[in-house]
Amino acid sequence: MDTEFGFWKKLNRPIFALAPMADVTDAAFRRIIAKYGKPDVMWTEFVSADGLFLADKKGKAKLKKDLLYSEGERPIVAQFFTAHPEMMEKAAALAVKLGFDGVDINMGCPDRSIEKQGAGAAHMKNPERALEIICAAKRGAESAGKKIPVSVKTRIGYNKDELETWLPKFLSAEPAAITINARTRKEMSKVPARWDAVRRAVAIRNAMKSRTLILGNGDVLNIADARKKALEFGCDGVMLGRAIFGNPFLFQCSQEHWNRNTEGLIKKKLEIMVEHTKLFEKLLGRTKNFSVMKKHYKAYVSGFSGARELREKLMAAEDATEVSKIVGQFPSS
Repeated sequence: MDTEFGFWKKLNRPIFALAPMADVTDAAFRRIIAKYGKPDVMWTEFVSADGLFLADKKGKAKLKKDLLYSEGERPIVAQFFTAHPEMMEKAAALAVKLGFDGVDINMGCPDRSIEKQGAGAAHMKNPERALEIICAAKRGAESAGKKIPVSVKTRIGYNKDELETWLPKFLSAEPAAITINARTRKEMSKVPARWDAVRRAVAIRNAMKSRTLILGNGDVLNIADARKKALEFGCDGVMLGRAIFGNPFLFQCSQEHWNRNTEGLIKKKLEIMVEHTKLFEKLLGRTKNFSVMKKHYKAYVSGFSGARELREKLMAAEDATEVSKIVGQFPSS
């Protein structure tokens, strides 16, 4: 197997990936998704490379909880952010030590606190530094006699579409894959994703005779839509994010099937929600606030009779025992 690309070369095309989302794709949620509708590849939430090595003991322990994963999630990629090459190198080496299948660098997050550190989307304003970060990750990802692939998640530009300016620089570092959110940092999610930019990214990659895989991201409704976009725009794969909310079967069965909301499906959805809650409490209850689960309840509990009343009760719940009791009293359960 080509160690530069690792697991990526084993995946069938088009590749369907679950997007890393802060306070969403944590260890508990990923285990649920892996069980009920596993994508081709999964990412952790993004983790501060700086914090992993510079935070106090309590801070480090909390961040390492974000790097929990189960064997059923493989291939599983650890995503990091930093503006410091030396920290990225150390984080990538840690990912190797922890047994991850790959390392991904977040170069697209628009959060201002992340950008103030020179990380996330700020990398698009400094392509030379971004190149250093990628190279540092590749050095770290080859350690202790092992080597795992490095990928990048980014956008089409900062204030404007600048693919032709910075993408060749990223490609020159030969990451295994680049996932492109088809919007600028300025646009965030306020405008429709520009999938023509993904087609241009593929053309740039091809012109450079690069082997880097290109994945598109943005406004993907379901797997049928993802397959259609991969075919139309020529990318190697598609990353889905918001479509996963309330739909743990996203990567397994059609959206039409899930949207039927028959009594059987509603019951199954609520059972999975309780299972998810218990897993969250078991794995992350001491490090994450229970309110993180509330955004999931909004998604799980919608589109059926009595959903609003049930949702209101769940929003007041404080632990998994209470959630289980509330669901047990719901008529369709």
